[in-house]
Amino acid sequence: MIDLPYSIVIEATSDPNFFGFYSLELEGFSGVGRSVKDCLSKARWGFRQHAALLAELGLSIPQTNPEPMILVMVEGTEP
Repeated sequence: MIDLPYSIVIEATSDPNFFGFYSLELEGFSGVGRSVKDCLSKARWGFRQHAALLAELGLSIPQTNPEPMILVMVEGTEP
């Protein structure tokens, strides 16, 4: 089971120590990490923080995904 509230896309770059990540399910959510594992760790924390910010701003928070996916891909390709 994936321990994330939303699906996440992790993009590998030409630098082996730099990855970007974002969620298509949580608007405005993105970040960077040094590895896939680092991205997942930052996303777990970041999802909570991003949802709290949306709530603070009075914006809607989408329903969590009961079956989230992790997609790892090369930067610049389409999910």
